[in-house]
Amino acid sequence: MKALPQISEAEFEVMKVIWKHAPISTNEITDKLTQTTKWSPKTIQTLIKRLVTKGALSYEKQSRVFVYTPLIEEKEYIGQESHSFLERYYDGDITAMLSAYIEDDKLSESEIDTLRSLLLRRTKNRRN
Repeated sequence: MKALPQISEAEFEVMKVIWKHAPISTNEITDKLTQTTKWSPKTIQTLIKRLVTKGALSYEKQSRVFVYTPLIEEKEYIGQESHSFLERYYDGDITAMLSAYIEDDKLSESEIDTLRSLLLRRTKNRRN
């Protein structure tokens, strides 16, 4: 697994918009984030610039507009972060993590049903 750039929580919020709507212009990113955050347009532009510098985004100038596309995939980044979280807090033991969530009632019945379904599907796939 290649090392992906470390991004802050604020930068992650920007990335979520870009992953969902790419390719997307600076103005579109700003419009979407000012609806869901209290950030100023200048703050959003700074976060975008940081993501470009970190290698998470690329951009193309189309006339007077900058259009951004992600250089890392959402699934890949979330997978890396999930793995880091699991290693840091549960020594890589997913059973311990899930047990903690279940014992603390942090999983809904629907989430438990989904996990059960995923495990059953995985078990069936391994048998085939």
